[in-house]
Amino acid sequence: MTDEAHTGLSRRQLTRRALALGGALAIAPFPAGPASAAPLGGRPTLRHGSAQRAGLLEDHLRRLVTDAETFLGPSPKHPWYAGAVLLAGRGGTVALHRPIGTAVRYSAYDEKTDTGVEFPPADQIPMAEDTVFDLASVSKLFTSILAVQQIERGHVELEATVASYLPEFGAAGKQGMTIRQLLTHTSGFRAWIPLYNAPTYEEKLRLIWNEAPLNPPGTKYLYSDLNLISLQLVLEKLTGRTLDALLHDEITAPLGMRRTRYNPPASWKPRIAATEDARKPWSGLDRGLVWGKVHDENAFSLGGVAGHAGVFSCAWDLAVLGRTLLNGGVYGRTCILRPESVELMFTDFNTAFPGDEHGLGFELYQHWYMGAMATPRTAGHTGFTGTSLVLDPTTDSFLIVLGNSVHPVRSWRSGSAPRVAAANNLSRAVPVRPRHGRTAWFSGMANATTATLTLPVLDTSSGAARLRCALWWDTEPQADALALEASTDGGASWEPVPFTTGHEEHPSGTVTGWSGRVWHRLTAGLPAHRQLTLRWRYTTDRLYVGRGAYVDGLRVETADAVLFDESRAGDAGRIATAGWAPAVD
Repeated sequence: MTDEAHTGLSRRQLTRRALALGGALAIAPFPAGPASAAPLGGRPTLRHGSAQRAGLLEDHLRRLVTDAETFLGPSPKHPWYAGAVLLAGRGGTVALHRPIGTAVRYSAYDEKTDTGVEFPPADQIPMAEDTVFDLASVSKLFTSILAVQQIERGHVELEATVASYLPEFGAAGKQGMTIRQLLTHTSGFRAWIPLYNAPTYEEKLRLIWNEAPLNPPGTKYLYSDLNLISLQLVLEKLTGRTLDALLHDEITAPLGMRRTRYNPPASWKPRIAATEDARKPWSGLDRGLVWGKVHDENAFSLGGVAGHAGVFSCAWDLAVLGRTLLNGGVYGRTCILRPESVELMFTDFNTAFPGDEHGLGFELYQHWYMGAMATPRTAGHTGFTGTSLVLDPTTDSFLIVLGNSVHPVRSWRSGSAPRVAAANNLSRAVPVRPRHGRTAWFSGMANATTATLTLPVLDTSSGAARLRCALWWDTEPQADALALEASTDGGASWEPVPFTTGHEEHPSGTVTGWSGRVWHRLTAGLPAHRQLTLRWRYTTDRLYVGRGAYVDGLRVETADAVLFDESRAGDAGRIATAGWAPAVD
């Protein structure tokens, strides 16, 4: 029996319903038990292999590593991380799995000199492929998967109120807060509260029961640890099991993720990346060097097991999880989620809050750490300790960057430049095949750039001249754009040229954002003039970029003549480029 028959809804129908309702989707329970055997099929499992086997360009994977290594130095003043493990792949092939830097370097932080106190060289521990990291908020993904499993089984309803499972939760204006709002950070909770100041577990719970939302639930997006802590309480109440037991029984054991767990044993410590010299005032607690224990203060105060933080893992295990989700919830013969559930995790429920796209637990389309891998379907999460996971279903690629960026102190790093650089390089490693011939014109992916591709002066005075070409674009929405422009005064001034791609009109002569990462057939009527200059202009801001723009098969013709044909001998050489270059992907 097919999954469609089980649910009565196809994945496409589920997605349409989610988008049509702006995320306010209630799904019927799926008749499923615990993680079970999956049907045999073409769902890949992971193995190491070459870039070629993965369908990736090796040069850009090498650049991924060299760019990552630059952040071991001043970034701009201190290293962004002491070390990292980089893992990237596509399909079932892990084409890059590389440790860089140091897992344990500093014994303390000297706030007077703003320097790290290093262990003796013999006691420092280099990063290794299997180094285990405190994932920090990447832990939220595991809690979210556990919640979606319970939705599948009919034990939790997405649109049910949290108070219907935890009556004490309904105090202080939270009676209408829903499970979906916890998963999409639209509950109205503030970012966090210092639970670690409450001396007992019961008093920590009382802080949550008495916490009032900053905004009415459902009216704003505000990322909050309290959402996943609350979801943990729901899961533990309904299942009668602790979150760490659920993690083991429902995710890590079925998938063979042997180096993923809460509260790693002392025997793991030599293989764990150290985090921070945790002392007040920069930390909420005075703990000294945190190494082998959870870094997050609230998770630590909850015994190391929390819905928002506390999971330790390694790059390979996270790759297995990512591959499972890209497979639709299946890895090998194990199924932890149905495809429809994964579809919902990768579907934007926050259509009312543009820029804060969010599936069930997963962040979507976030250029600030996904870089050029970001698409409306790209899913991922970051962790405060320097971790991140990015999954791109469009290209079936995955990227894991695990760094110890709070070692020796959290103030040494800012932003997400290493994550963005790694994602840009992996995105560039996915080839875009030319639409015609062996090469296509490529805009590049540089920040704060204006790149132009200019055709030779043409005589279009006979009228009815048209440009035809193939166009491919993916840019940071609104911030970066590709424009088609014409000049009749030798380039002193430029006017937009409206064009059509397929059945879509672009009256402004520009495109921006997401186009599906496919080639589009472009046509444009050109002004009549004896000396018309035509150009493509690609502009980017200083923050982030998309995958860029490609133009191929440029041809200008009238009813009676071909004025320019890129494939004609000599015509391609007449194109003037500034920033654009032929690409042979």
